[in-house]
Amino acid sequence: MSSSKVADPTLGYLTRKDTEVKLPRPTRVKNKTPAPIQITAEQILREARERQEAEIRPPKQKITDSTELGEYRLRKRKEFEDLIRRVRWNVSVWIKYAQWEESQKDFTRARSVWERALEVDYKNHTLWLKYAQVEMKNKFINHARNVWDRAVTLLPRVDQLWYKYIHMEEMLGNVAGARLVFERWMKWMPDQQGWLSYIKFELRYNEIERARGIFERFVLCHPRVGAWIRYAKFEMKNGEVPKARIVYERAVELADDEEAELLFVAFAEFEERCKEVGRARCIYKFALDHIPKGRAEVLYRKFAAFEKQYGDREGIEDAIVGKRRFQYEDEVMKNPLNYDLWFDYIRLEESVGNKERTREVYERAIANVPLAEEKRYWQRYIYLWINYALYEELDAGDMEQTRDVYKECLNQIPHQKFSFAKIWLLAAQFEIRQLNLTGSRQILGNAIGKAPKDKIFKKYIEIELQLGNIDRCRKLYEKYLEWTPENCYAWCKYAELERSLAETERARAIFELAIAQPALDMPELLWKAYVDFETVECEFERARVLYERLLDRTKHLKVWMSYAEFEATAIDESLDLSEQEQKERCLVRARKVFEDALNHFRSSAPILKEERAMLLEKWLNLEASSGELGDVSLVQSKLPKKLKKKRRQVATEDGSSRIEEFIDYLFPEETQTTNLKFFEAAYKWKKKRSSSADE
Repeated sequence: MSSSKVADPTLGYLTRKDTEVKLPRPTRVKNKTPAPIQITAEQILREARERQEAEIRPPKQKITDSTELGEYRLRKRKEFEDLIRRVRWNVSVWIKYAQWEESQKDFTRARSVWERALEVDYKNHTLWLKYAQVEMKNKFINHARNVWDRAVTLLPRVDQLWYKYIHMEEMLGNVAGARLVFERWMKWMPDQQGWLSYIKFELRYNEIERARGIFERFVLCHPRVGAWIRYAKFEMKNGEVPKARIVYERAVELADDEEAELLFVAFAEFEERCKEVGRARCIYKFALDHIPKGRAEVLYRKFAAFEKQYGDREGIEDAIVGKRRFQYEDEVMKNPLNYDLWFDYIRLEESVGNKERTREVYERAIANVPLAEEKRYWQRYIYLWINYALYEELDAGDMEQTRDVYKECLNQIPHQKFSFAKIWLLAAQFEIRQLNLTGSRQILGNAIGKAPKDKIFKKYIEIELQLGNIDRCRKLYEKYLEWTPENCYAWCKYAELERSLAETERARAIFELAIAQPALDMPELLWKAYVDFETVECEFERARVLYERLLDRTKHLKVWMSYAEFEATAIDESLDLSEQEQKERCLVRARKVFEDALNHFRSSAPILKEERAMLLEKWLNLEASSGELGDVSLVQSKLPKKLKKKRRQVATEDGSSRIEEFIDYLFPEETQTTNLKFFEAAYKWKKKRSSSADE
């Protein structure tokens, strides 16, 4: 492997292998048993300390005369000056130089060094602090005062300089001077701590009125809740309860809204300490009504504790409701589209009975419209509108507001994509309850025009039918059938209406139009209704013709069975025959229908054995229930035999196949065919055997 070279001006070219530091190989410990003499870490440290060599320090110099002192001072000053020339901006060098001159009691030179340092960096407040401390330590008061005055003039935003200056004046007993310094500082509008220091200064000398005046200036400079609370506590501490109350009232008007919760809590606790329970309760309620729910957690908790201590049952319940209200507010702020939360919140407000607050929550809830215009997202949302309308009608008793709610809801729904029949019907029923029939018809007419639905047609027809407006019912049925001509239910109900009015021909014409439709959703329902209509009207021949027409369209098992049942019960009272003869006549007709059905299923491809067996079972039951007229032997000779379960492969909808078990049927004619095949096979075998014997 090739090694790269490293250029070094002193060593020439060396390989990287030569410059690498080789670490010692770790020693492998073979014997891991404990040593007989154990050494602790404390013993190792003690021995290391004992074996350390003594530190070599330079010898102390003793100056015996003024000449040596002058030489020493000259040498030290030269060292400091040289160091300053090299590192002029290093503040610590200037400080050491000045402190050394101070130690030599040469204060003039020391001041000169301090002044030179301030010329380099006058914004460094540490220099001013050290300079002033040197003057104070050596009791040069006027010099120190001069330094402090210059410092606070050049750096008025450095609070430490003001504190030190005031402390010096106060230590000297110059209270008036300290007050003047404070006044100079307050003109710069310092932070809260500066004002509080001024107030404490005045209170140390029992200047209550001066402190009150400073508090007034303080709350104007810093109109924060904390400042107002401190001011009120100051008045309370001095026994001025009315003034403290006035301070709180001013604070409520001027304080910042973000910190209003703390102010109201402090105000209520103040009234509570003054034994003004009614005032405290009013403050809590006012705060809960005006502070946003998201910032009133502490307020709710304090109010609940207050009511538990001083309130009655209603007050405690009100406090608990407030706490629950806060929880709901927090949850709906996190997820405003969770309509179940809104339902719970509304139920809470309704239980309290405050109509305005309940309306407010309803309005906030319905303002959260689903983001997607899909019906599945609107299904819970629409019940907010329904509950809102019912609340206005039943609880609030405001009918105009209820009408506006329904109107606004119907305007909100995108009827081009989907609609809700329930809201249309509720709005129409509300107008009916208000005896406004025209308004109800207008709403239902708009519903049919914008978003026609089965429920709307049915309810509209039901209303008009109850009012006895037959012509309107007919027009509505016509509109209904124009919108959905394949709806068999609508055809049947229309015909039923005409039949109830004794309009037989109109009903028959409607049925004829219905069965002539190219597509129907439930044709069996329609045909059955038509046949039942003709049967009730005793038009048995028309009913037979209908069955024949139906059999031309479909040969379903249920049609044959229904046809046979009809023939078995179709007793025509218009014929001059006895009851026995009528039953016998009906039974003959039914047998003919069964025979035709069996012939059809026998000759159909594929052969429908199961349907054929069910038909025979039905026929057998008919013969058995006919008493003396019935002949069970006619059917028993045709009954099949049930064979054991077999398995067959059946294709599923997804294209795969599965195995299912079924019961096979063996009919009598199939048994004869099987026997003939057996004898034919035996004859062939015998013939073949005789020919082989001849050979």
